[in-house]
Amino acid sequence: MDLNTLKKIGFSDKAVTVYLSLLKLGPSSVRVLAESCSLNRGTTYDSLKWLEEQKLVSFYQKESRQHFVAEPPSKLLALLREREADLSQAGRELHRAVPELEALYNRGGNRPVARYFSAAELPEILEDVLSTCEANGETGYRIYSAERLRDHLYRDFSTFSDVRLAKGVGVKVIALGEGGELRGLDERKWLPHSDNLDTYIIIYPGKTAYISLNAQNDPVGVVIENEGVCATQTRIFDELWNRL
Repeated sequence: MDLNTLKKIGFSDKAVTVYLSLLKLGPSSVRVLAESCSLNRGTTYDSLKWLEEQKLVSFYQKESRQHFVAEPPSKLLALLREREADLSQAGRELHRAVPELEALYNRGGNRPVARYFSAAELPEILEDVLSTCEANGETGYRIYSAERLRDHLYRDFSTFSDVRLAKGVGVKVIALGEGGELRGLDERKWLPHSDNLDTYIIIYPGKTAYISLNAQNDPVGVVIENEGVCATQTRIFDELWNRL
């Protein structure tokens, strides 16, 4: 049988080992079971006590020693029904508790939510930029464009600018380094003396995305969803934009 089936109803790895060994051996002492399972006696005894609590194992005295015996495997079905009943009860209680927990959560204020993206997932950030702008009725967003990151970010979404233009979404770009071209509905300014600034930042409604290189020189991204963070970054960007 698939041992994961037993784990799904609460068995630990060691409890599985002890239970199956007891089924094979028949009535056994802790010493015999421990040797059969290659476990120490304390660990074996703890597993037996758990199995006894689940009514899957019982014991009797023989020559002043405890001998354990497995109950018929059909008892596993009773354990499953008990787990199902417990989960059903927990589900009902949780449904009643969620509104109270939500109230506690909401008292905590506007918490930042951070989502992380691997190199392969970076196109999802670009898709989120456009969909979020559309959903909020925004016609533009802001970017700090780092030269070393541009190719990484757009490599797997080479038609991004075409899609952006089709959706009528504009962008303001402060370039950190040379390069970059105008494609339409965009404005670009350059920040002088910007060597070694290797984080690409996208500021869009309620969110701020940061794309940079990790220790293995692979691009990774994080998107912070928080109105306060976005508002601060927008204000800094606009102040800098007006000075360039």
